[in-house]
Amino acid sequence: MFRLSGKIVKKNNTIVSHTFEVNKDAHSFEALMHRGIADLCNRFDIGNPIWLSDNTLDMERVNKTRFKAHHFIEEIEFDYFEIEYLPENP
Repeated sequence: MFRLSGKIVKKNNTIVSHTFEVNKDAHSFEALMHRGIADLCNRFDIGNPIWLSDNTLDMERVNKTRFKAHHFIEEIEFDYFEIEYLPENP
């Protein structure tokens, strides 16, 4: 099971949150990550963010990353969109 938690934060308050879950099947981690981000963005009614090198570093270090205003093409009405990969328990 692949799980990706997402939340929208404004003024240190979580406005909305959701966890995307899907069976891994034969999909790559990257494909599942893109699918999860797209699902969360659709659910939160926000545009898809641009993935930058800082996002890759954050995911490698702590399994989560934030998307701030410079990650979006359009103006956002929140402080950041955060995703966290939730690995399966052994």
